Amino acid sequence: MMRTASLTAVDPEALLPPGDAALRAAMRGWREALARERRMAANTVEAYERDLRQFLIHRAARSGTPTIAGLIALKPRDLRAFMAARRAEGIGGRSLMRMLAGLRSFARFLEREGHGSVAALGAVRSPKVERRLPRPLPISAALAMTAPETRPDDDRAPWVLARDAAVIALLYGSGLRISEALGLTARDAPMPGIDEVRVTGKGGKVRAVPVLPAVAEAVAAYLSLCPHPLDPEGPLFVGVKGGPLSPRVVQYAVSALRGALGLPESATPHALRHSFATHLLARRGELRAIQELLGHASLSTTQIYTKVDAARLMSAFEDAHPRARRLPPSELPSARSETVDAEQGTSARSGYAVRQDRPMERRNA
Repeated sequence: MMRTASLTAVDPEALLPPGDAALRAAMRGWREALARERRMAANTVEAYERDLRQFLIHRAARSGTPTIAGLIALKPRDLRAFMAARRAEGIGGRSLMRMLAGLRSFARFLEREGHGSVAALGAVRSPKVERRLPRPLPISAALAMTAPETRPDDDRAPWVLARDAAVIALLYGSGLRISEALGLTARDAPMPGIDEVRVTGKGGKVRAVPVLPAVAEAVAAYLSLCPHPLDPEGPLFVGVKGGPLSPRVVQYAVSALRGALGLPESATPHALRHSFATHLLARRGELRAIQELLGHASLSTTQIYTKVDAARLMSAFEDAHPRARRLPPSELPSARSETVDAEQGTSARSGYAVRQDRPMERRNA
C-alpha cells in the first residue's frame, strides 16, 4: 500500500525533460522528424533523446530552466563542462561521441526551424575513439553452428532445434541481423528454389539478400516440423506457444552452441554476420557488393572488414614465416594487397581495396 501511495504521488511534470514549453515542443518535433523523415531506428532515436535529456538536466542544475535561446547562446566551455562531468561518471568515449551526435542533430533541427545555429557545437571536437574490429568466427566454427546436427540440447522438441538452426543459418548464410531474420513473414519464407529474399533493415530500408540452398533447406526443415499454423502475414519464426520468436531465445541458442563447441564469448549471433562479411572478403568478394548485402548506408562502415582481413594476414605471416619476428616494419609485406583464406590461413592476391577507377560488377539482387 505504501508503495502504491508513493507511485501515485509522482509529479507528472517531473517525468518531462527540463525546459520551457517551446523547448519541449521542439524536442517532440525533432523526435518525430528523426523517426519519420530520417527513418532512424527506434533505439537510436531513444538514445539521442536520452542524451539530450541528460544535457538539459545538466544545464538546468547550473543555469535554471533551459530554453531554446539559452541553447543558441551556449559557449564551448558549457559543452566541455558537460563532457567532463560525464567522463567523471565513467561514461566512455563512444557514448560521448553519440551524445555529441544527438546534440548536433537537435541543433540542426532548431536551425532548420528558424531558431538560429548553436555555434558552440562547431568548436567542440568529438573524442577520438579507436574503432574496435569485428571478431568473426573461423569458417569451420561458423559451419558447425549452422549444422542441424550440432544441437547440444536434446531435451527440446525437434521443431525447436530445427527453428534455431534455420535462424542461425540465415545469420551466417545471408548476413542478416537478428531483427531482420525474425522480421521475415511466413509469406516470404526462403524455401528451396528461391535464391533471394527481401528483408527490412535499419531505418525501414528494404534490400534483397541471397539465399543459399543450404539455408533454404534449413528453413524448409523447420516449416515441415513446426506444429503451429503460420499466418502468411505473421512472423516466419515463432516461439513454443506460437507467438513471435524473441531475440533472446536466439541468443540463448547461440550461447549453448558456444559452450558445446568451445568457442569464445565473442561468438555471438552478430558475430555470424561479421563472419559472413569477412569470409566473403577473404574469398575475393567485392567491397561494394558486400556493402549492399549487409545493408550499410556508408561504404566506410563496410571497410572495417578490410582491416580485419589485413590483421588476419599479418597474424598468419608472423606465425608462419621464420624471420617474421626479426623483420623491421618497413620490410613486412603490405597487408592491403593480399587477403587470407579464413580457414587455411594462406594468402592470395585479391585487390580488395575499393577501386574508384573502374566500374564495379554488380550482381542482380
